[in-house]
Amino acid sequence: MKINMNNKEHYIQRINQALDTIRPHLLADQGDIEFVELTDDMIVKVKWLGTCETCSMSSMTMKAGIEFTIKSQIPEINSVVAVNNN
Repeated sequence: MKINMNNKEHYIQRINQALDTIRPHLLADQGDIEFVELTDDMIVKVKWLGTCETCSMSSMTMKAGIEFTIKSQIPEINSVVAVNNN
């Protein structure tokens, strides 16, 4: 599914709302996450911040927490990736 610019802002708003539901859990461990981009092929790019950047559990948090939450609220999303993964 490709998105058009009319829908893109709506999707970005919904993505940020989903991230806001997760953010308190990340902040509790001095971490955070930032929305970077929604690609035309419905891939969400995010950036880990704080302790999340170097956390050994960030890949598990990405799939079980971040991606699951976003995709459950916005089923059109294909995947969520971190742009600062090593």
